[in-house]
Amino acid sequence: MAKSSSATATATASGTKKRKSKSGALTHEEVKALGLELLSSRAHLNHAPTLLALLSPTAPLSIALEALISLQSFFEPLLSSIPSASAAAAAAGGASDDPELVFGAWLRQRFDEFVAALVELSVSPHSDEAIREVALDAFMDFVKLGKDGSFHSAIYHKFLHAVVHATNSIDDVLELLGSKYSKYADVCFFTYTSLDKIANSLGSQTTGSGKDVLQNGDDGAEDRSAICVRNVYNILVHIPALDFKKESKFDMWSTVGLSSKGEKDTSEGSSATRISKKLKLKFTKAWLAFLKLPLPLDVYKEVLATLHQNVIPSMSNPAILCDFLTTSYDIGGVISVMALSGLFILMTQHQLEYPKFYDKLYALLTPAVFMAKHRSVFLQLLDACLKSSYLQAYLVASFAKRLSRLTLSVPPAGALIIIALIHNLLRRHPSINFLVHWVC
Repeated sequence: MAKSSSATATATASGTKKRKSKSGALTHEEVKALGLELLSSRAHLNHAPTLLALLSPTAPLSIALEALISLQSFFEPLLSSIPSASAAAAAAGGASDDPELVFGAWLRQRFDEFVAALVELSVSPHSDEAIREVALDAFMDFVKLGKDGSFHSAIYHKFLHAVVHATNSIDDVLELLGSKYSKYADVCFFTYTSLDKIANSLGSQTTGSGKDVLQNGDDGAEDRSAICVRNVYNILVHIPALDFKKESKFDMWSTVGLSSKGEKDTSEGSSATRISKKLKLKFTKAWLAFLKLPLPLDVYKEVLATLHQNVIPSMSNPAILCDFLTTSYDIGGVISVMALSGLFILMTQHQLEYPKFYDKLYALLTPAVFMAKHRSVFLQLLDACLKSSYLQAYLVASFAKRLSRLTLSVPPAGALIIIALIHNLLRRHPSINFLVHWVC
């Protein structure tokens, strides 16, 4: 049987060469004929490598699409018979005489090549928009069907790894992923799982700490690291936030969902609660792994500006962000201003104790803060931070005096805001009224 298959495959390859045009390139009709023959019989298995060679971002669109559709139709019915990578390697290394083992090893290799081609077509900036979408759809079908209905996390991890390490813009593929697949809970779950692993791997490849590692380096390795960090961040922000409080049912891309083997997730409340906890945990781990990376300054600022809205509400334990936020708050300048929102939420809603908070807040009151981009948010938080009636009088008085001095050096618009802030302090804390009205 093995000899017969080998002889047939050789004859098929010979026939393929004869069907090529004089220029050596296959026409659309010839590619279609190869696909039909591949689907009709094992005798034409050698058409698969020929069609795989046509899956290139620079190939003519009609040729690449025809080859992709034919290969997808060929592999899908065979998914259950494709051996694992380790089993295929063992069969190939052992030089087995069993034709089925040989075929399984060959099939595994071709399938891996097809998956790699789909990833390249999805991520490459040279891919046409049409084939990018078809390639991503085909890839996600294999993610759904590749492991008897359970999510094929191994090949999905390869896809995200390629996206993170892409050197060109990944906006197109992220828009497709976000709009079509990120609404499924298991896609979000395994996205966070993979990003956690990838971020930890990136962290082990960089040295030092803080964002200076990526800002001040001049060599190509540090530039690539910065690109990867930005890509991780872009993937995280393209995943739509799930409202864990309102979700009573989570849609799944795969059949099994997030359940253990032999157990299916249902739409009952207990199941939704369990899925919510799993998602929150993976979300938290992914963000923590990302925040440990040396962030480029622009990413660092953007993270601080949105952390209180987009990250803290969805974390399983927001208090674990205290180290990141207090370190940012200690830096000073605009970074401290931007870290204030998240830190304030941790202090007021999650019982974070930060003894130096008001000392740092006092130090931020300089003329520059009234010209900063985020001054309106800062001033609202400043007013909120000084609202508590439990604050000691000397502390409130020191802020009132500092603000009064600033009216002499800030723009007129800033002076009007300061007067309003001082008015609020005097109204909320009558014990400091002697600062403006001393009764003899």
